[in-house]
Amino acid sequence: MNIGWPEVIGILFLVILLFGSTKLPEAARSVGRSMRIFKSEMKEMSEDNNPNQLPASNPAQLQQPVQQTQPVEQPAQPSTNQVNPQPPQGQA
Repeated sequence: MNIGWPEVIGILFLVILLFGSTKLPEAARSVGRSMRIFKSEMKEMSEDNNPNQLPASNPAQLQQPVQQTQPVEQPAQPSTNQVNPQPPQGQA
């Protein structure tokens, strides 16, 4: 099945007619973002499948020693127990 130029022009005309010229750039941007995300996820998955290969994104990070940190103690908070005076009682 061959799609010629008249069919492509007809399809483009229908798309512009249905969505309008203002929505098409937004749709193209969102498709571009989606493709970028999809490609990066596919690349990440292929790197996960090959554990022997070092990631080329930041090899200096692999050479830095891991620093262990001690947990920081929280300072003691002062007690907030305040004496609340009782409200005056009404006369009976």
